[in-house]
Amino acid sequence: MFSKEGESMAGEGKMNSIIGKGCKVKGTVEVKDGTLRIDGEFDGTITCPDTLVIGKGGKVKAEITVKNAVVGGLVTGNINAKDKIELQSGSRLQGDIKTSRLVIDEGVFFEGACKMSPDQKSEHFKPFDAPKVEEENKETVETGQK
Repeated sequence: MFSKEGESMAGEGKMNSIIGKGCKVKGTVEVKDGTLRIDGEFDGTITCPDTLVIGKGGKVKAEITVKNAVVGGLVTGNINAKDKIELQSGSRLQGDIKTSRLVIDEGVFFEGACKMSPDQKSEHFKPFDAPKVEEENKETVETGQK
């Protein structure tokens, strides 16, 4: 479906929106049709009915709702992808993800929670509740003794 550079192959959705290298954008991006590629910096909210591609130099701090996501750069925030998330070698993702399919290449940094379901609905992302740690267990982890 995608090459390692995140470019679509023949027959896939067209790349019609780009935030290029050197651009810094804050706000809300709502793509109505096609694919969005980010090689610059973005801070805000992203909604795309097709594929979001974050290039190797892309830096994104956002709540993301897409069909597919291909991450080659840095993402801080949650990703809700209806079909697939691909984390390419060298990418960094700090946030929670929700998807049907997940591909993680070697050399990826991922810190967060992952929720997967083969029949993923296009619901908006709901953050995960962190598990509660009992005080006794917490002390054991921190000091190594009870």
